[in-house]
Formats: sequence, structure tokens, C-alpha cells
Amino acid sequence: MLTYKIYAAGRLLETGERLTISRPYDGQVFAEVSLGTADILEQAIEYAVAVSKEFGSLPGFRRSAMLQEIVNGMMLDRELLADLICQEAGKPIRYAIAEVDRAIQTFRVASEEARRIPGEYLSLDWTPGGDGKEGWLRYFPIGVVGAISPFNFPLNLAAHKIAPALAAGCPIILKPASQTPVAILHLAEIISQVGLPDGALSIMPMKRQTGNLLVTDSRIKLLTFTGSPEVGWKMKNDAGQKRVVLELGGNAGVLMADADQMEMAVAKCTTGAFAYSGQVCIHVQRIFVLKQLFEEFVKQFLERTQRLVAGDPQDPATDISVMIDENNAVRVENWIREAVADGAKILAGGKRKGLFVEPTVITGTNPEMKVFSQEVFGPIVVVEPVTSFQEGIDLINHSRFGLQAGVFTNNLEEMNLAFEELEVGGVVINDVPSFRVDHMPYGGVKDSGFGREGVRYAMMDMLEPRLLIKNR
Repeated sequence: MLTYKIYAAGRLLETGERLTISRPYDGQVFAEVSLGTADILEQAIEYAVAVSKEFGSLPGFRRSAMLQEIVNGMMLDRELLADLICQEAGKPIRYAIAEVDRAIQTFRVASEEARRIPGEYLSLDWTPGGDGKEGWLRYFPIGVVGAISPFNFPLNLAAHKIAPALAAGCPIILKPASQTPVAILHLAEIISQVGLPDGALSIMPMKRQTGNLLVTDSRIKLLTFTGSPEVGWKMKNDAGQKRVVLELGGNAGVLMADADQMEMAVAKCTTGAFAYSGQVCIHVQRIFVLKQLFEEFVKQFLERTQRLVAGDPQDPATDISVMIDENNAVRVENWIREAVADGAKILAGGKRKGLFVEPTVITGTNPEMKVFSQEVFGPIVVVEPVTSFQEGIDLINHSRFGLQAGVFTNNLEEMNLAFEELEVGGVVINDVPSFRVDHMPYGGVKDSGFGREGVRYAMMDMLEPRLLIKNR
């Protein structure tokens, strides 16, 4: 059995409290990790506060070099990191490898951005009162960052908090999800070798009550959280005066409006709907197809869905495997049953066995059904016909969420209309809303969150502008 220590203020520590990690696929325990205690968290915060000035004053090239060393270490352990994700999260190995590669890219981008902290010269003589004066705008690290990451991308979504903080010169304390702490603790072992100042980084699984100090403690200057809307908005209310960045839920929509895009759209929607059993904030949950294209789209979509290979996530041939736990699998099954009881029709799937839920395609829904209005976070996709492009936009907007949307069209007017009217953080043309590269601004509106991630954009929340006015 694998064992991992917490990483607290530069030290790898064993604690008296332990957490066992089981594989969702077969329930077998494969790892045991230490849990951070309240005393150790307090020490980590004290160290982080103490090192803030030193770490924030490091020249950009040194922070960049440290981040590049992290990249080098991750590349050496690429296959091991992917295997750990596969085991702890039940993520098919092909997607686990892709996640490791994206996390490597996240740190690589941060290494570049560490060398280009923004600044600005301001001419102040636009009015007579500014004659003879000039302004210089610099950005300084905000201070200690508290971070809480989710189970579904245990490495890369943690990287999206750690890498920008280190690039900006902010000490950071990360609480990973208790279901999936193993890969990120292995990354902590890699990071422990790169020479960060003690206190610049701590990574420790903790009980929720212990980790809540990251939300409420005034020494934490920024809280960045990825998880459910209910938890995220409560954290924002409890966070006091600190800055807060929230990456929350979604029920992403696709609008299919171009017959010439049929084959590509079907292929991308299948992957977008069912990759990692739909446990992705921007997974394709609702597909709206122009009425004249609907029958053909559904035919091809069902054919592709039925070809998906279900099985052991460690098998390279596996497309879809188990969900993270039984509670979520049962919840998804219940939502399917509720939709059918209210008049929806199952076109494919719909059954559960243990933690495995079949890839499920549903039609005949309405906006009041949970499979339409809430975040399923499971392998369900709703497919409905629409009579016009505008109706499709309106239905995508009929949601408490607004993370990303995908639109298949080659019509420039439709592209512009979608960009103008879709109430989301990102509009993706001729691709699915699950498209993301790690240097782009990523985030949503409404209940989907507050602020943006993507290395450079996350860094801007971690930097405080300060203006110098002086005589020329």
C-alpha cells in the first residue's frame, strides 16, 4: 500500500491522523495519507505569513526557474502521476494521462508568466493639475492564498491554484479533496526538491472543520475554491474582507445549427458528454439541435454512444468507467427516474450497477426537470429539437448556470449572435463547451462562479496594484 505525508511549510510530515484511499472501481484500498491537523495548519499559516515578503521579493527569473523544475520533475513521473489519478479517481487512463499533460502545461505557462508581472507608466499631464508629474503602476503579491480543490481533476485543478500563486510570489496553502489527495501529494514530493522557501507552499488534506480556517482566517488574503455552488457561495459569505475566486458548477449547452458540421459535432458531443462519466463542470449536458437536423443527429449520436467501451479505468481501451462514489451514482439514477416519471424518454442507457451508470441519452424533457435545470455531474445528456437558432440560445440561457457553451455553425451572423446573447463565461464555436486550454481565461457567470482562472488571469487576482506619483 502506498503511503504519503502532508507537505507543510517545506516539510514532509507524518501525522497521527490518517486517511485511507480506495479505488472507486473495485473498492480496494491502495493508499494511506496523513491528514493535516489544526495545529499544523496554524503553523503553515504562520510560516506563510512570515515568508510572504521574502518570497514576493524574489526576482521573476528565480520563481520561473523553480516552476520549470516542477515541470521537469512532473515529466519524469508522468506515467506514475497518471496511474495515481486513475486509481484514486476512477478516471480512465487515457484521460488521466491527458490531465497530467495539462498540469505540466499549467506549470510551464506559469514559469513564463512569472517573468512578466505587469506594470504601467501613466502620463498625468492630461489636466493642468498633473503638469510635471508622472505615475508608475506596479503590481505586488497580495499575500497568503488559501486554496481548496475538487476531486474530478485532482492534479490539474490543484495546479491551477498552486502555479499562479507561485508565479505571482504568493505563499499558498492547498486543501485537496479528501477522495483524491494522492496524486497532488506525490506532486508535493516533487516540489519539495526545487528549493522553494519554507512556507511558500503547503499541501495537506484536512477535515472540513480544520480546512475552514482557510475561509475565515484574516491572514489569508485570497481564497480560491473549486466545487459546488452551495458550498462556494457560503464560503464567500464567510470569507470576510479577503478576495474570493469561485469556480463552481454548470450544465453546459450545445447548439447544433449546421448540417456540414454533423459528423464532427456528433463525435465531439459524445466525448464531451461522457468523458470521465460526465464528472466535469463543462461536460455536455444539454444539446439543442435544429429541427431539420435532429433525427440524423440523434441517430449518429446514439450509434457513437453505444460504441463506448465501459470497464476498468486502468485498461487503455476503456472510454467510461465508474463514478466517484455510490451516493453520486444513486443520485444520478434517481434523477433519470424522476425525468422518466415526468414524461421524458430514455434513448440509451439509464441503468446503474454499483458505481457504474450507463451513458444515458434522454429526450422529451422540460426546463423544470433536474436533468435539464441542475448540474448532473454524471453521464447524462439531454437532446432536444429547436425550431430556430434563437430558440436554442434562449434554452441554453434558461439556466441558473453560465459557464461555457458550444455552438456549431459556420454562419458569421449566428456566431456573433451567440457571442452577444449567450449568458456564459465562454462561447466555443464549432466545438463543445468542455474545450479548455490552460492559459485561457476560464470561469462563468450566475451560479457558475466569480472571477476567472487560467494562469495569467488567476495571477491578476493575486496581485495588488500600487500607484507611485512623482515629479518628473
